[in-house]
Amino acid sequence: MTTESPSGAEPRSVPYGGLRSKITIVIVIVSLAPMLLVSGVTLFQFDSFANEMVHAHLGELVLKHRQNIDRFLSERLNDIGYLARIDDLDQLQDADFLGQRLRLLQEEYGFAFVDLGLIDENGLQVSYAGPFELQGADYRDSEWFQEAFRRDSYISDVFLGLRDQPHFIVAVKGTLDEREWLFKATIDFAAFNTLVESLTLGQTGSAFILNRQGAFQTRPPRQDTRLDQQQYLTLFQSGEEALLSTRGGGPSAPLDRSLEGTKETEEVTVLGDGSSTGSVFSIEKTGSLGRRFIVVAAFLKDSDWLLIAQQESSDAFAQLNRAELLAGLISLLGAIGIVVAASVFSGRMVNLIATLDSEKELMNLQVIETGKLASVGELAAGIAHEINNPVAIMVEEAGWIHDLLDEGIEDGGHVEEVRRALRQVEDQGRRCKEITHKLLSFARRTESRVQDVDLNELIGEVVDLLSQKSHFANVEMKFDLPPNLPTIQASVTEMQQVFMNILHNALDAMEKTGGEILITGRTEGEHLRLCIEDSGPGIPESNLGRLFDPFFTTKPVGKGTGLGLSICYGIIKKMGGEIDVESQVGRGTAFHVVLPLDGPTAPSEGE
Repeated sequence: MTTESPSGAEPRSVPYGGLRSKITIVIVIVSLAPMLLVSGVTLFQFDSFANEMVHAHLGELVLKHRQNIDRFLSERLNDIGYLARIDDLDQLQDADFLGQRLRLLQEEYGFAFVDLGLIDENGLQVSYAGPFELQGADYRDSEWFQEAFRRDSYISDVFLGLRDQPHFIVAVKGTLDEREWLFKATIDFAAFNTLVESLTLGQTGSAFILNRQGAFQTRPPRQDTRLDQQQYLTLFQSGEEALLSTRGGGPSAPLDRSLEGTKETEEVTVLGDGSSTGSVFSIEKTGSLGRRFIVVAAFLKDSDWLLIAQQESSDAFAQLNRAELLAGLISLLGAIGIVVAASVFSGRMVNLIATLDSEKELMNLQVIETGKLASVGELAAGIAHEINNPVAIMVEEAGWIHDLLDEGIEDGGHVEEVRRALRQVEDQGRRCKEITHKLLSFARRTESRVQDVDLNELIGEVVDLLSQKSHFANVEMKFDLPPNLPTIQASVTEMQQVFMNILHNALDAMEKTGGEILITGRTEGEHLRLCIEDSGPGIPESNLGRLFDPFFTTKPVGKGTGLGLSICYGIIKKMGGEIDVESQVGRGTAFHVVLPLDGPTAPSEGE
């Protein structure tokens, strides 16, 4: 049965540098982990919220701008529709009257109206008022004319036409005397372009209109901020699919687009409610120069035009990026403060631990010294008896020499007898010296210096010290130690203390009954196992669990201190070894000591 006691804690060398690093790392992790987690979640939520807010803000601007453009176009269409309703056909055919109406419109609405014209069903402009020579112009083959005659009202795309300048036309159709007429007005391109570009989007934003053929209906954006033309065309399909999905109750979904042989997955987000008045959507795209743009678009003119507002992502999220940078700097300063505080705190803690360990080591040495002195006291009687024998012989031989001197050395040939007596005195004196030397060697307080220890020699010395005690207790000491038993790295005095305490306890247990003690040893891989087995009365199982506790003893008062086995436990554990005990009442006790052959094992960092 293996027994260990936490109260038998051993003094050991602690790697304080590694311990300080461990403590610092633990404090930093425990302190930084919640901060980083909270900061990460907060920044993620803030980033998501800010992203939604930026897109929503741009969507709101585009929606309002689209309403302004729609209002501008519908008002211009209503203006000429009103004139067509209140004026007679004969009046409109009069160029002077038409000129008056043009001036009236220009006074009311500025120079948004460039000219007015009345066109018959054959495409001939029968009346014209404006700055160009277009009286009698023939529009029968013009695409805008053919499209306008199929509708009651019409707004054309921007084109050059006969005047070779960009412009577009608003027209209404009327019937008089069973003949169909087309009353049209030309809208100033510059005025319309100024209206579209009035949308302000940071430093890199721009707004423009595109038709389904990819032709710009206003001034195009700068080349360095322009997307690929195909990317602009895909906006029509992307927007229609996203709006259709939203109107059907489904969520916006990533749309796959194949652009010039590459597959690009884009997230289209509907910013309005998907209705005809709220059909605004956003998407992020990468321009030809690698710049990332937020593109917000809304359909115009029955989905024939697309109002596009685009802004570089870095510009749109500039405030967010500054906030994240500031938060990152604050977090970095906080992390540096935590690391510095953890390092200082762990340093102080390790210094305190080192001081406590030093005091504990000193106390352990004092305990070992106390146990050693107690053992010396218990050995004193036996040692005195052992010394008494050679001293008695020396006294007897000295008396014999004195008698020979009285008789005369020359008489009777006593010279050789004197020499024999002196040799006997010398031998017995040497024997006394060896006995006292062993006792002093054991009792002398020495430093616990680690060195090569021959256990055969060391155990022999301890057994010699206990020989008198074992003789009186009628206990026979037996050995089964290989002569080539390897040396170990240990303190001689500490190992003496270990074997002295174990053997001394065994002799005390058998002083009334006698018996034998068997000491065996063998190597097991990188360890050396020693077993001290006695044939004594054994130890009750109830006491085995407390055997290594300090001050626990079953001996009578004054017979033992209860520190011996606790000291043994601490010494063996300090060396990186193990000590355990097996015992049965009536059959004896066996102590097993396992020691590393390569010296004391340093404890792992953090222990």
